[in-house]
Amino acid sequence: MEGRVALVTGGSDGIGRATARLLLERGATVAICGRRQELLDASTAELGGLGTFEAHQLDVSDEAAFTALIQDIARRHGRFDMLVNNAMSVHYAPLTHLSTEHWRKDFAVNAEAVFVGTREAMKIMMAAGGGSIVNISSTTGIKAAPYMASYSASKAALTHFTACAAMEGAPANVRINAIVPGQVMTAATADWAQKAGDAAARTMAAIPMQRGGEPHELAEAIVFLLSDAASYITGVALPVDGGKAAQLYIPS
Repeated sequence: MEGRVALVTGGSDGIGRATARLLLERGATVAICGRRQELLDASTAELGGLGTFEAHQLDVSDEAAFTALIQDIARRHGRFDMLVNNAMSVHYAPLTHLSTEHWRKDFAVNAEAVFVGTREAMKIMMAAGGGSIVNISSTTGIKAAPYMASYSASKAALTHFTACAAMEGAPANVRINAIVPGQVMTAATADWAQKAGDAAARTMAAIPMQRGGEPHELAEAIVFLLSDAASYITGVALPVDGGKAAQLYIPS
């Protein structure tokens, strides 16, 4: 990672912050972006001393602003090697009560912004002879769950988009992969557990490894796919979920 430049969206908390930390520890120059300034400030306080680091307040669903950020990072640093599309939006509601606004917001962040970021990064990476992109999906994008239609459908779109983009990037040595997390112990998970404690407890108990994942465990998988150790891997959607995606459910 020495000398390489990375951008992690949604990098001010959870999986994103853990990924930014690991990239910094391995020598990369790292930029993060996020919507909440207080989390960006906390990330800067935690990570700023680990290496060359910058934080930007940005909503990735703002196409012009997101595009400009990627171009600006590449211009200032003279290169743009790695992108992690980690920013997410999630709304919980029965389908009969899910608003069109919430449906569109989840798609704007989880699918459309991933398309925009990947498109702009690929332009730079193809011209430079290569690069690596990792998009963060979800097990809800490959398995159905009630009350999460907008989030689940948008993550399913992200996963298949990743494979399509990988086919176009492969001849130019631009690798594009997805990580498929299960339940991860982040602030968003804690918020959900507070709203639906019984469902959260049952969900965790149903994971083969009997626990949720930690952000640093997801970061290790993400950084592996970004790295030269994964130089012959592209178009993959890698579950990092304690075995949940592989599990055959048999009612007790």
